Amino acid sequence: MTRMQRYAKGRLRAALSLLALLVLAGLGLRALPSRAEDARLVPAPVVDPAPARATSETTVLAGGCFWGVQGVFQHVAGVTSAVSGYAGGDKATAQYHTVATGSTGHAESVRITFDPRRISYGRILQIFFSVAHDPTELNRQGPDTGTQYRSAIFPTDAQQAATAQAYIAQLDAAHVFAKPIVTRIEPDRPFYPAEDYHQDFLTLHPNYPYIVFNDLPKIENLKALFPDLYRAEPVLVAKAGASN
Repeated sequence: MTRMQRYAKGRLRAALSLLALLVLAGLGLRALPSRAEDARLVPAPVVDPAPARATSETTVLAGGCFWGVQGVFQHVAGVTSAVSGYAGGDKATAQYHTVATGSTGHAESVRITFDPRRISYGRILQIFFSVAHDPTELNRQGPDTGTQYRSAIFPTDAQQAATAQAYIAQLDAAHVFAKPIVTRIEPDRPFYPAEDYHQDFLTLHPNYPYIVFNDLPKIENLKALFPDLYRAEPVLVAKAGASN
């Protein structure tokens, strides 16, 4: 069994179980409720300072399986790169099958590089909280459980950290979500790109059951809630020529 097959086995289990139930019930895929129906446009951040004279900025976000988070931000105008990887742990443990044990401190993450003249850091966070994941789920997202699937922000400087902290406080104070936000802010944590077979996974495998059930609805949500920021052509790691 290849590394890809071993990885896929766990991610497929929940999706295939649901599919089997639908088939047995004679419902088919059309009975699946679209997650686009549950879309939540959260308010934009009140605190969103623009970096002086910057033409490129980078941040790292974690919100469950990196396939979907990467896929979302690859479709955001102003984003120039979105790379799946690991953050929160050491370089020596930054491999998928080690991270999957949940004991490394790593979270599946996405390094997002963007042009702040076209999209602000605050708008990146607004998309993160609105579309990319559920920030009220502790150490899990959808069918995936463990600290490696936690909701986290890895700011690259003090201004990003302050903006993220203020934004979470703003959303909690407004009771935007029914439950408190559990997103952790974890500064000064290096990012390590994931294996090549994880990169651009949503675009390369749009019919993969896990992607169909969990991630394609996020792209629908992005298009519906942020039409001014949605780009149909994703910015892919493969086109950039490297993931480092």
